[in-house]
Amino acid sequence: MKLMVIDGNSIVNRAFYGVHMLTTRDGQPTNAVYGFLNILQKLTDEEKPDALCCTFDLKAPTFRHLQYEGYKAQRKGMPEELASQMPLLKEVLDAMNIPRYELEGWEADDLIGTISVKDAAAGWDTVIVTGDKDSLQLVTGHTRVKLVSTRMGQTTTREMTPESFRDAYGFDPIHIIDLKALMGDASDNIPGVKGIGEKTAMDLIQRFTSVERIYELLPDLEGVKPAVLKKLEEGREAARMSYELATIHTDAPLEFRPEDALRREVNGPALYELFLRLEFSKLIDKMGLKPGPAGGAAAPREESVEGTCVSEVVTDKARWEELLALWRTAGHVNLLALPDLAGVCVEWSASETEGRAALCLADRTEGYDELLRGLFSPEVKKVSHNIKDLMNTLLGRGLSTEGFLFDTALAAYLLSPTDGSYDLERLSVTYFNFEVPKAREYLAPDAFGPLFAFEAARAAGEDPYAGAEDREGAAAKVSGPMGALLSHTALIGALYAELSRRLEELGMHRLYYGIELPLCPVLAEMERAGFLVDRKALAAFGEMLDRRIEADVADIYALAGEEFNVNSTQQLGRILFEKLGLPPVKKTKTGYSTSAEVLEKLRGSHEIIDVILEYRQYAKLKSTYVDGLSKVIAPDGRIHTSFQNTVTATGRLSSTEPNLQNIPVRTELGAELRKMFVPAPGCVLVDADYSQIELRLLAHIAGDEHMIAAFRSGEDIHTVTASQVFGVPPEQVTHEMRRRAKAVNFGIVYGISPFSLAQDIGVTTAEAKEYMERYFEKYSSVHAYMVDIVEQAKRDGYVSTLFGRRRALPELKSSNFNLRSFGERVALNMPIQGTAADLIKLAMIHVRDALAAAGLSARLVLQVHDELIVECSEGEAETVKAILTREMEGVARLSVPLEAAAGAGKSWAEAKG
Repeated sequence: MKLMVIDGNSIVNRAFYGVHMLTTRDGQPTNAVYGFLNILQKLTDEEKPDALCCTFDLKAPTFRHLQYEGYKAQRKGMPEELASQMPLLKEVLDAMNIPRYELEGWEADDLIGTISVKDAAAGWDTVIVTGDKDSLQLVTGHTRVKLVSTRMGQTTTREMTPESFRDAYGFDPIHIIDLKALMGDASDNIPGVKGIGEKTAMDLIQRFTSVERIYELLPDLEGVKPAVLKKLEEGREAARMSYELATIHTDAPLEFRPEDALRREVNGPALYELFLRLEFSKLIDKMGLKPGPAGGAAAPREESVEGTCVSEVVTDKARWEELLALWRTAGHVNLLALPDLAGVCVEWSASETEGRAALCLADRTEGYDELLRGLFSPEVKKVSHNIKDLMNTLLGRGLSTEGFLFDTALAAYLLSPTDGSYDLERLSVTYFNFEVPKAREYLAPDAFGPLFAFEAARAAGEDPYAGAEDREGAAAKVSGPMGALLSHTALIGALYAELSRRLEELGMHRLYYGIELPLCPVLAEMERAGFLVDRKALAAFGEMLDRRIEADVADIYALAGEEFNVNSTQQLGRILFEKLGLPPVKKTKTGYSTSAEVLEKLRGSHEIIDVILEYRQYAKLKSTYVDGLSKVIAPDGRIHTSFQNTVTATGRLSSTEPNLQNIPVRTELGAELRKMFVPAPGCVLVDADYSQIELRLLAHIAGDEHMIAAFRSGEDIHTVTASQVFGVPPEQVTHEMRRRAKAVNFGIVYGISPFSLAQDIGVTTAEAKEYMERYFEKYSSVHAYMVDIVEQAKRDGYVSTLFGRRRALPELKSSNFNLRSFGERVALNMPIQGTAADLIKLAMIHVRDALAAAGLSARLVLQVHDELIVECSEGEAETVKAILTREMEGVARLSVPLEAAAGAGKSWAEAKG
């Protein structure tokens, strides 16, 4: 039989520092609990113990503190973000029926030691899970230790048995106590013998086994230097005390039997409620948790959590015509659309406490297409979820995209832009602390078959469940899909009330109603339009790349003196670092690293390096772009990317399936890909791009008069900066000076460090630091802004854009230096990059409306960061260029002018110029 005992404080500490900060909606940190549970799951899956328990330290002093006042005296208190999670973790363990042990006056290590001894006496084996090497002294034939380390959310373990310990240390596990008695332990403030370090201590224990033996033989220790003998003699008392402090006691007054910790089923309902509170919806799914008998209420209506809903399945045209007339006069309806508009569920308020809902299905409702035209007309005001994708479907069926009042997914994203997921099931947990049925319960094609069979039988006066062996199961099949639809649709209404209120409270209503919501139809139209690709030119480009790839592979084989798999890291590593003898830059667990970073450092050491880098560039262009793009060209010859408007924390749009915002432009060959994107016959592409928008926003937000003056005068900002930083007239600024000034300008926006700047421009860190100091001397208001915005973010807990877009920054309160530093960089950058995102979105809306108002056939087809691309007839090109420039430059009034340059051409590359 096997018991796993977990060092609770040690593991939760590693979880806290190894997992990025997570918080609930009300700001309660949860990353330590979440990380602990993931580590626990991983280890129990590996070990499959028969019994499981956890030990914790208590705040009260232990006998070691009484013995030595300095014991652990240097340790800082537990960070508040972690301390607040300890009661939650213990609640979770209790709900999981995992016994936990803590004893005043004793450390968790002593409890672990006591438990392991009692286990062995009972004939059990023990696995100790800890991140603390103190427990290694407990390793025996019946007890082994799994040392846990966590980094960037990844947990690794190192198993220590008597054999592996001896291999690593050269003596038996129990003598780790002797080692610490000599060298001390800084983490626990155990002094050890002054002047004896780890290397000397290891040598002494390996040769003489124990502190006791060392002092028995002192001063006649063979082969020990006189200076070391003197230190040992002077530190005799310190060694004795340190030995006692380092010894784990195995006789704590703890009532324990291995049988007490036998694994039991978790208390599902209690754990479900806890995980709801902690917003661990993925863990609820993973563990298959369900609410107790009293839980699981239906989704709340916006008027009342206790409200009821009367539903119907609409099949005849007369009935939906009645309902449509009702919906037109209602304040709004809550709408849930099934995929591909196979059905719609519409819910509305019949009274203050009662709602009504109607389900209409394409294959069951008479005149369904006509119903959709009425429902999706501007006269019916609709609240729905993820309306951009719904609008795409509507456009594909020739239906209107007007009349949408609110999108609950979009609102949830604005309120918490780093959550990553905004599906209804997650939002029900986040905002109302309960679960709605899973979407899969109503998305299956045959989900409603049992419901219609039930209604048909009942209408015919028959027993709907005749012949069913499990009447309860048959009833669930009937009510399940309908209940799921009603829950989700009512949830949309509840979220509308809650999220619209929060947007108002946080001052984001202007951003939401003025930018985010009206952008949805613009994006849907762009997705439907797509971007034409010259398929033949793309294929020819791919063939050219194939020839270059083949030539590079042949050259690599010749330079290596043999054939091998160039794409195999291990085989390439062997060639470079063993056969050719190049100096290895970095090693991983599996061998030599051959990453791009490593190869760049090896440039010039052998001609094979340049060929490998070129080969990789060609291979990526071929596989990712040529082959990747070829696969997604639609039958109309166009690529229809999806624009994601609820993904990035800054508000930037992203493009997926495929990502057209990631077409390479820095290399000449990569830029060739833009030649493959072309207009329809008789048309041209018009491309307009903001000039240095982030620097202009920095000048405006920081209020720096020198930078503002440079932009107002129309001078080149990088030349002006170079002139001021290097102290030369503008006409004497060299290309290299301007390049470095440009790196400083853009680096400042992203909170770059002198070290990173030095890497970017190829100078020493000291030189880079000097450049930055000169920059801040000239642009003193920029420096003041950088200091002030971080302080403001620490005080307020968030930063915002000029349009009110917010990003919370809990990282600024973290005790983890790396997390705090990340938060400071985000505080610097987000107001600028986020405002740039707001401006381009607003420009897209204005451009789309202006093109329509001018009666043009032109249409937006792509947005890439600060760039817009319009496809239009050749005769409309000059008008479109003027509209793009006017609308982009006039989208906001700032202290500096916004500038946009527009060009036209027969390809994306030509239009970009």
